[in-house]
Amino acid sequence: MDPEQNALLERITARYPGGPETLVPILQDINAELNWLPPEVLGRLAELKAMPLERILRIATFYKAFSLVPRGKYIIRVCTGTACHVKGAPRIIDRCAGELGIHLGDTTGDMQFTLEEVRCLGCCGLSPVVTVGDEIHGKLTPTTAAALIDQCAA
Repeated sequence: MDPEQNALLERITARYPGGPETLVPILQDINAELNWLPPEVLGRLAELKAMPLERILRIATFYKAFSLVPRGKYIIRVCTGTACHVKGAPRIIDRCAGELGIHLGDTTGDMQFTLEEVRCLGCCGLSPVVTVGDEIHGKLTPTTAAALIDQCAA
């Protein structure tokens, strides 16, 4: 594990003294900082918390919010719930994938963008909806979705 990751893990675990009940918030913080949960970080976390790595992996693989593979700086999530689907989510996915040169679920080679699908974001009145990180963008068209990618890339 590189020194930066080690320092990050030390800083995060210091905020959460205790046992297994602290795992989810620790994993959330690591995932928020790195956009994924590197295996070496999880191994070191198991050592620091004196628990089996398998226990940590069970939690990390249970929640879709956690990723065990590297993701891009910008995570684009396209809602495919009923309202968004009917109002054009499939076309937005196609346009975003085309703009980025990747397929749904992939990350660009430069690690800038990851394109994901989510079932519902609970913003049906704004459909179709895309999130970039924690920002919600509603009433998109394929053209405005492409412009959103351009804004992030700039």
